Amino acid sequence: MNMKISELINWFEAWANPAWQEKWDNCGWQVEPGVLDQKARVLVCLTPTLAVMQEAITLCNTGTHINLIFAHHPLIFHATKSLVAGDSIGEMVRLAFIHNIGIYSAHTNFDQVEDGTADVLAQILELKETRPIVPTQSGLGYGRVGTLVPNATLNELLATIKARLSPPNLMYSPSDFGQVIERVAVLGGSGASFIADVAKSGATAYLTSDCKFHSFQESRDLNLILIDAGHYATERPACNRLVEKFQMIGAFSQLSKLDEDFRLFY
Repeated sequence: MNMKISELINWFEAWANPAWQEKWDNCGWQVEPGVLDQKARVLVCLTPTLAVMQEAITLCNTGTHINLIFAHHPLIFHATKSLVAGDSIGEMVRLAFIHNIGIYSAHTNFDQVEDGTADVLAQILELKETRPIVPTQSGLGYGRVGTLVPNATLNELLATIKARLSPPNLMYSPSDFGQVIERVAVLGGSGASFIADVAKSGATAYLTSDCKFHSFQESRDLNLILIDAGHYATERPACNRLVEKFQMIGAFSQLSKLDEDFRLFY
């Protein structure tokens, strides 16, 4: 496994171009402390937190050298006017330079591509003949909608989601548990803004996350069963896929064990 970090990033960006990101997003290098020519030793996570940084440092100190945290969520979303020790972003930057660990983010560009966040969800549910909910370019786009083969009742679909995604909580629209579901739409992370598009896609059920009370009202009014499995549960599987892809191209990569869901349910 001799691939350099610069080579890994070039490979990734040829697949999921950062130019495809939304205007409000911040994909790409968050912190690059001078590691481009080093052999890639990657820790993949959903969110680049201080816990993940400490995990990388601990791995370095115990013989597993990590020099890149590759995250789905950006460390820096908004314009930063100052970096202060003790502030979470400032502390991440300070530790990154002290320990020579880069931080890179692939967010809305990774959401759109084949084997990205939406595709992985569709594959987990074994959807067939999938297409984007909202196309962007070259057949890619946000979310996926496809046929559930074999068709399943709502009760069976919810049981499958619980078994395969292990969400800490599962919210869904009031509906008949025995209703047969033929077409399902999926979108990892916050997908409430796509409800109207999903309703036009022919899907009966929509799996996503971060949906508010009125999102469920909107879905009911559109005869769409809305299923909220949580942000972490719907996007973390794509991190597993990234680890596999990095290993396949010859880069050392492992999944963070301290990446976490920030919500607990009593």
